[in-house]
Amino acid sequence: MTMDLGCGNCWRDSKKDSWRTTLLLAYQSLGVVYGDLSISPLYVYKSTFAEDIHHSETNEEIFGVLSFVFWTLTLVPLFKYVFIVLRADDNGEGGTFALYSLICRHAKVSHLPNRQVADEALSTYKLEHPPPTKNSSRVKMVLENHKSLHTALLILVLLGTCMVIGDGLLTPAISVFSAVSGLELSMSKDHHQYAMIPITCFILVCLFALQHYGTHRVGFCFAPIVLTWLLCISGLGLYNIFHWNPHVYQALSPTYMIRFLKKTRKGGWMSLGGILLCITGSEAMFADLGHFSYAAIQIAFTFLVYPALILAYMGQAAFLSKHHHTIHKIGFYVSVPESVRWPVLIVAILASVVGSQAIISGTFSIINQSQSLGCFPRVKVVHTSEKIHGQIYIPEINWMLMILCIAVTIGFRDIKHMGNASGLAVMAVMLVTTCLTSLVIILCWHKPPLAALCFLLFFGSIELLYFSASLIKFLEGAWLPILLALFLVTIMFVWHYATVKKYEYDLHNKVSLEWLLALGPSLGIARVPGIGLVFTDLTSGIPANFSRFVTNLPAFHRILVFVCIKSVPVPFVPPAERYLVGRVGPTTHRSYRCIVRYGYRDVHQDIDSFESELIARLADFICYDWYKTNGIINTCNDDDSSRSVASSSECRLAVIGTVPAFGIEGNVEPASVSVGVPTVDSVTDVIEVEPVERRVRFAIDDECRTEMRSEMEEELQDLYEAQQAGTAFILGHSHVKAKQGSSLLKRVAIDLGYNFLRRNCRGADVALKVPPASLLEVGMVYIV
Repeated sequence: MTMDLGCGNCWRDSKKDSWRTTLLLAYQSLGVVYGDLSISPLYVYKSTFAEDIHHSETNEEIFGVLSFVFWTLTLVPLFKYVFIVLRADDNGEGGTFALYSLICRHAKVSHLPNRQVADEALSTYKLEHPPPTKNSSRVKMVLENHKSLHTALLILVLLGTCMVIGDGLLTPAISVFSAVSGLELSMSKDHHQYAMIPITCFILVCLFALQHYGTHRVGFCFAPIVLTWLLCISGLGLYNIFHWNPHVYQALSPTYMIRFLKKTRKGGWMSLGGILLCITGSEAMFADLGHFSYAAIQIAFTFLVYPALILAYMGQAAFLSKHHHTIHKIGFYVSVPESVRWPVLIVAILASVVGSQAIISGTFSIINQSQSLGCFPRVKVVHTSEKIHGQIYIPEINWMLMILCIAVTIGFRDIKHMGNASGLAVMAVMLVTTCLTSLVIILCWHKPPLAALCFLLFFGSIELLYFSASLIKFLEGAWLPILLALFLVTIMFVWHYATVKKYEYDLHNKVSLEWLLALGPSLGIARVPGIGLVFTDLTSGIPANFSRFVTNLPAFHRILVFVCIKSVPVPFVPPAERYLVGRVGPTTHRSYRCIVRYGYRDVHQDIDSFESELIARLADFICYDWYKTNGIINTCNDDDSSRSVASSSECRLAVIGTVPAFGIEGNVEPASVSVGVPTVDSVTDVIEVEPVERRVRFAIDDECRTEMRSEMEEELQDLYEAQQAGTAFILGHSHVKAKQGSSLLKRVAIDLGYNFLRRNCRGADVALKVPPASLLEVGMVYIV
């Protein structure tokens, strides 16, 4: 669950933050991170006592539930997340993809195609950990050598992702429904029965209808609302404790859990499905780590959120321990004094909207991350803020979530079924996080496997206990997240599988550079003015869709650029390291290759800014390459022969960032770094090359400078003239078919599933924001 803040990335180093900054971030985190977790007192007791157990005169049930709530909040959010999982960050980023990214960088288990050794030279790819131990190396070797484990790991990550999406569907429904349920104490039963569902649906429609404005427009009031709510529930809790039962603190003893289970037996175990709702939203602490700091989230939870929640649950238990009459329903609002019930109701509804807003924004973010890694069909992503990084809106997902939320509200009509569904989704996400964190402990932290096993068994057993209690209620609502997860995992895995197969087809059918160089006037091929951007997934060679284009239209542009937009297993790629640029063929051919690298949390540029940036980086490369080729730049520790590109027919690629100030007889350290970039042609093969950082020195004599600048300026002039003539975007329009002899499952997945998704989702031109007037599509049939 994520919601991006503009100041997020600049606050990551908590050691450099002042206390004032840390406290400010802790305050800001209330509205983003804790909106969902803080509203759980609205429905935990009501869901727990819905059917399986009943409150009695002995108070053993209510005290047992309070003991379970206290220890669950203490062990899972506090110990597991705040003290352990939050440390498993990926360059300050958290969440399911951050854990998977860390594992993929430390062990070769990634399914991402077109990997390159140059990716490991990224500054965000850093692996700053102690050397691996013998046992951790053994675990790593087992993971790397069994391809089935790669697939199992990917499916586990996709399952966790789908459960987060399911939580994004269920949380708004149960939160708003629980908040509105307070009206039952102020209305007659007949009026309440007909008013509650329409009011809940109306609030949900308004909530989703406002999404396209972006959360930054209303985000300024999120933190005050959640802070007010936390102070409200803690104040009510203290009032109820001192007014009704000051000795309720005794129920925090774990012995009350044992008494509870002894008395209630199977009913008590089944009621755990309601108790687990007290930790709904805990995953947000880790998922939103990148927008704040470890210290800020730790302070906010430890010193404000955790005490407020404990006081709220103790206060409700204290009230209920003195009210055993059947006329009083178990719930949050019965413990609220009548004189303040309406203000509390208003604050509760506002807090539930804030909590829902955070999970909806997080759903958009995680779908965007899945899409960037080739695990989700293309959807339209709208950036709602020019100033705040990463705030996005996905229209298709928004309206689907709204329809499903309303359907859940109307279909279930009670907190019990909603709670069963939401509880299973929450525990499934936590189980996935526990499994992935145990792998991080071994592979990334290089701790003994016994430490990871203890972490897995301790927290995994707690979560499995709650998960089993939710799963047993399959027919009472828990079927919904399971059905939704199976549906989404199938879609995501089929899309990812077909994407990888398409890449392998392109890899085996790419055209040699010699074929491109042979094209000329003798074959009736013309070079027309302008720039042709040929989009491909390949990082070397000429893609088959370009040969199809030239075969049917014997002409191509004066400036030809093969563009590969690829994802790398890091959260962010610094702008100075984003572009890998090189020549394709000799200088006179005016053909280039540009690999644009994005992390799973990066925001892709709009096409106007992307086109301008690409041309600027090409110009930078031309300047750099001319100085380098003519021996003007002498590189330190240069070993070109050992760093050459795997294909001898293509020149090396250079990492192009900001332009160095090319001067005469000066020492310059540009952001441009030239490095050999071997490409991992096979999805399973890996070439290991030690990355080399270079410094450049300029020593230019007058004669050489005059000749060189003349040729360099001519090439730059050609580039700018072509830019003035216009840019064409050449994309493949693919149809994928399973090859003859394929299994029935593969034919159904490819011929029916993938092609149905491809026809009904956004095209590559929409995802890349290509203007229709500049688009050239080349039909391609992939036999996989």
